[in-house]
Amino acid sequence: MTEYAIEVERLTKRYGDLTAVNDISFKVRQGEVFALLGPNGAGKTTTVEIIETIRRPTSGKVHLLGMDVARDKRDIAPCIGVLPQGFSSFDRITVRETMQYYSRLFGHRKKVDIDALIALVNLEDKAKEQYATLSGGLKQRLGIAIALVNDPEIVFLDEPTTGLDPRARREVWEVLLGLKRAGKTVFLTTHYMEEAELLADTVAIISSGRIIAMGSPAHLIEDNADYLILTLQSVDEKALAIVGGMGLEPEHNDDGTIQLRVAHMDDIRKILNAMNNAGASFLGMDVRKPNLEQVFLKLTGEAPDDGVNGEKGAQ
Repeated sequence: MTEYAIEVERLTKRYGDLTAVNDISFKVRQGEVFALLGPNGAGKTTTVEIIETIRRPTSGKVHLLGMDVARDKRDIAPCIGVLPQGFSSFDRITVRETMQYYSRLFGHRKKVDIDALIALVNLEDKAKEQYATLSGGLKQRLGIAIALVNDPEIVFLDEPTTGLDPRARREVWEVLLGLKRAGKTVFLTTHYMEEAELLADTVAIISSGRIIAMGSPAHLIEDNADYLILTLQSVDEKALAIVGGMGLEPEHNDDGTIQLRVAHMDDIRKILNAMNNAGASFLGMDVRKPNLEQVFLKLTGEAPDDGVNGEKGAQ
């Protein structure tokens, strides 16, 4: 068995004058969660569709489990599972009937244990409910189960938690962590930086068709953390005046806190000493390095897209 589930070498995809993917290379190890992040139109969807054998590359090579995606489509198809963005199914059939239907379509390599898959995504108590009655989070969990009916070695999940409330999103995260514990290789695209930071072993950030950074979330944050974030709670007018007098521009949060970007711990000491000398007050403070979302913004110059419009129309 090859060490890498996916190997992408100098991949390029052009549509006329538009270069959607521009000479990118990366590898995905067996059994890891790999997250591909990028702004809207960056080339995420095109890259994934080439790996999934849906599109042909203009140049470069892509191997999946040692097989060439341009040449070995029939051999690759049984080895992958896909949850597309905006997954939907038949409204008036139950969860169990849905699984039975898709297992007959795709579960051709071995007998499908439908009960085990339903249990894996924690839908046992919903097995007799119709698809139309499920919440968004339950529908996504069912979609993940469907992507697993052929017992794939690699699972592709395109924005699996878009549009879900925070509780449903975390429930889906638990399912994805279960896939990792089961030894599946998971290729994830997401616009939720917290999701990538929690789930991914490796993150690749793509912008304008190029990979601009890659590594573990911790390493990406460490390598790009050239500032600290000071958060102050319930500051008074004196404190705000001191901050302004030091040339700092505070970011006001909805919870009543303010955040300041500073270069060094010495800068934080200067701020606190100045407030103390002036008799300014605040209730609490927190100092931390940037998170993955702040690193993403720094590297791409753009906020993560909303995951709704996608890039397929342009790419």
